[in-house]
Amino acid sequence: MRWPVPAVASSLIPPVLAKLGPLDLGHAADLRSFLDRVPDPRSRRGRWHPLTAILLVCACAAVSGARSVDEIAEWAERAPDSVLTAVGVRPHPLRWRRSPSRTTIGRVLRAVDGDALDRAVGAYLADRNGAGPACGRRRVIAVDGKSLRGTARLSAGRRHLLSAVTHHRSLTLAQAEVGAKTNETAHFRPLLEGLDLSGALVTFDALHSVQANVTWLVETRNAHYIAMIKRNQPTAHRQLAALPWSDVAVQHTASCTGHGRSESRSIKTCGIADELGGIAFPHARLALRVHRRRKQSGRRETRETVYAVTSLDAHQTTAAELATAIRGHWTVEALHHVRDVTFAEDASNLHTGTGPRAMASFRNLAIGLLKSLGATNIAKTTRAIRDHPERALPLLGICNNPDTQGT
Repeated sequence: MRWPVPAVASSLIPPVLAKLGPLDLGHAADLRSFLDRVPDPRSRRGRWHPLTAILLVCACAAVSGARSVDEIAEWAERAPDSVLTAVGVRPHPLRWRRSPSRTTIGRVLRAVDGDALDRAVGAYLADRNGAGPACGRRRVIAVDGKSLRGTARLSAGRRHLLSAVTHHRSLTLAQAEVGAKTNETAHFRPLLEGLDLSGALVTFDALHSVQANVTWLVETRNAHYIAMIKRNQPTAHRQLAALPWSDVAVQHTASCTGHGRSESRSIKTCGIADELGGIAFPHARLALRVHRRRKQSGRRETRETVYAVTSLDAHQTTAAELATAIRGHWTVEALHHVRDVTFAEDASNLHTGTGPRAMASFRNLAIGLLKSLGATNIAKTTRAIRDHPERALPLLGICNNPDTQGT
């Protein structure tokens, strides 16, 4: 028996999905109103399917685990008439409904405005996560990049995307294509320009630790930062390592086990002298030293020391909050892992136009949406939706009542 499409987006999730995690629709905003803001790149002549309808098909297919343009087209072919009606696919004059073809979907994704699509996806995820972190906790946003390996060609290198991702639920609020990893610094400010950063904490690695970006973040956007310092910034790394850490007591420790390994972390904080904070890191107040020990089953224990600086002082934060933020910065790597493993992003050979970026945007949408609903296993959840196209609709806030379409 097929699960009937609910009349309203806030209907209960079917038991098969509820078993996978504490999914909670709550107030499910309609994705349609956000995708309507994306301009149509196609000529009016010969246009049949509305752009929003095609983008909604891509979104529904991504939530169902589609990994490529071919799988998006296959999802559309499996979708019943009620689902195609709900997403806005136009009826045929002979009263049968034809889903967008693989060629049409691919052509749209290659030509769509990547900036506009990412703004729509980011705004939608921000709306779905309006409550943000728990009351009293600071909003924390990580800035990090990812290369799309499958886009490399003899005549061109890999496409590289820079993203702003919340530590809480791993929602991608903004994304930009930067060409190459070395171009990330120039796109730091444009990436964050449209986000509300007042009072937020932004985490990033040493690549973005340039004075102009840091000053703009603190003075213009009224935000704080934690900059992770690696050995590719030898001067700053040497200065931080030379601080009298042996005289500083450990202020917070944490440990965890799982996936065949055990890990323990300790953190020390130290006030930064003006000459250190003023040269490379404007407004820096604290230096941080995190020591990690990791024991993988059957392997020798490894140890690693990480340094960082922050604009927060000892009166504005705690060692535990700083340790959580530093560890949370690497959760963006978990998001990239899901994109690579569950959605086979690095195996995709899509490389023309804005196609690679658009597919990444829909993967971000699917992962962020399911995370915001409380899904604990993205792969299992997408498999539960895959064979029943109608199950994706309420997750995206779409109802199946034709009378409500376009209102």
